[in-house]
Amino acid sequence: MIFGFCTLGCKVNQYETQAMEQLLTSEGHTVAPFGEKCDVYIINTCSVTAVADKKNRAIIRRCRKANPDAIIAVCGCYPQRDADAVAALGVDVIGGSNDRAQFLQNIMEFYRAEKAIYQVDNALFRRHFEILPPGGLTGRTRAMLKVQDGCQNFCTYCIIPYTRGPIRSATVELAVEQAKALQEKGYQELVITGIEIASWGRDLPGRPGLSVLLEALSAAVPGMRLRLGSLEPRIITEEFCERIQKLPGLCPHFHLSMQSGCDSVLARMKRKYDTNRYLESVQLLYKHFPGCAITTDMIVAFPGETEEEFQESLRFIEKCGFADMHIFPYSRRPGTPADKMPGQHSNETKENRSRKAIAVAKKMANAYRENMAGGRYEVLFEEPEDGYFVGHTPNYVKIYVQTEGCLHNQILSVRVTKSFRDGMLAVLEYIPS
Repeated sequence: MIFGFCTLGCKVNQYETQAMEQLLTSEGHTVAPFGEKCDVYIINTCSVTAVADKKNRAIIRRCRKANPDAIIAVCGCYPQRDADAVAALGVDVIGGSNDRAQFLQNIMEFYRAEKAIYQVDNALFRRHFEILPPGGLTGRTRAMLKVQDGCQNFCTYCIIPYTRGPIRSATVELAVEQAKALQEKGYQELVITGIEIASWGRDLPGRPGLSVLLEALSAAVPGMRLRLGSLEPRIITEEFCERIQKLPGLCPHFHLSMQSGCDSVLARMKRKYDTNRYLESVQLLYKHFPGCAITTDMIVAFPGETEEEFQESLRFIEKCGFADMHIFPYSRRPGTPADKMPGQHSNETKENRSRKAIAVAKKMANAYRENMAGGRYEVLFEEPEDGYFVGHTPNYVKIYVQTEGCLHNQILSVRVTKSFRDGMLAVLEYIPS
């Protein structure tokens, strides 16, 4: 059978889609681009906001209209949260955010019996980490290694604890085994991912911290880059930095979850830190990893956010000096406390504040990249793009190099020259033969 995948949302969803691709191809099936004619279309959904749900529905409807005879299967956080809404769209097979192998078996069962199969568990009762094959199809340079699932923070704007369940961690042994397998396949970089990787190990015997896992991975796959996924800022301590600073392959790029730079807004969000603690984390990272890239997310126009609170956030992000930011206008998520909070903002206010925050973020990003000019960096090259070959530095800045050769999946030294498009232009230190 021919399968097409559409993946929405986070890196964990991307990882799980790649795992399903591997499970299918190992059984002799073919994976084709989503836009081509397929026997089965699998839509792996996100449900982090109401806007995400709207996008899910549009894709499902469009897929059914364009491919009336194909099997339409939907999994992920949207059916996990509201399976009835997905069923109402005429979907053939529904799964949640767990047990992908069973979901694929259900698709095969539908193919044989042509009877709709809807199977979604209660995420809050999950206690075991789902083991899936890591990596993906050929042609990729970096692989994601999922080491953790679930979240127990229950921030007021977020539905994820309800759709992903409590914390579950991969064992060190499993993570090491999968990392070694990925290195043998030729991947040059591992992206350590999960729903909330800073909580890794809390459910394991002895409650080991994330640094224990990183040390084990670094020792197991020498020569591979290790890139961290999003981190909760409280994990950044003097001890944590001292331990991971010693790991030769660790990329100096830290995505430090923020959401707001104002203490009163953070309190309404029920985040577990304030701006003083967050800034302490930023300063520790700059101290132990000079020149590192610290990136973050920021929600603007959260319910009740005053103009003064918004301006306070803008001043705070400038103090942090981020290398890049993702700015999101608050989007209501039914089922969360924030959805019923007073002081919901108009779209006009959301758009206005988004523009202002993006302008500050772009200014900081440009300054960070321009400071790299003249420096030498090791770049993992990925693919050609409009006459250039592009890749990323360890601090995750996009690099463009003009060359007639194929640099795919090579780590090469470059000298950065100037700002270019959404990254930096560079020249190779030597031309590979």
